[in-house]
Amino acid sequence: MENTVRIMQRDTGAWRMQVWISFGIAVLVCGTGLAWLPGGDLDRAFMVMGYFFCLSSAFALSKYVRDNALAPSDTPLWAMVVWGGFALSMALTAWGLWRMEINPTWKAYLLVSWLYLISSAFTLAKTLRDAYEAERLERAQDPGLVLPAGDPAAANH
Repeated sequence: MENTVRIMQRDTGAWRMQVWISFGIAVLVCGTGLAWLPGGDLDRAFMVMGYFFCLSSAFALSKYVRDNALAPSDTPLWAMVVWGGFALSMALTAWGLWRMEINPTWKAYLLVSWLYLISSAFTLAKTLRDAYEAERLERAQDPGLVLPAGDPAAANH
């Protein structure tokens, strides 16, 4: 039996707080911009759906990329669905924003808040996944803990 100690790098509490605050601010500024968006109800509804589509596809893409970082673990069709969904969500939302007949200042606000939301979603997804993986590694190193059957960490222990 090998006695290997792995060093786990964990994010600081300040970093985790900053990530959550940043994501919350992004949601707030996007929600505020969409709630006060001048123009028709159909434009507002389209943009709300576009923002939600972008947000959910960003989280799905984050998970896909992280799951396949070391070795491919998903089918090529799933890769196409995830990457295609993200590209489509971004393209449709950009198209909806571009074609809206509103003041350029509003468009700039919506564009910046939308990109802020997407980037903070990727950062949040990475931070949550890092914490999850550090906890799994920590559990695997504790000989007093029993790991569930089929857990890859159990095979390494």
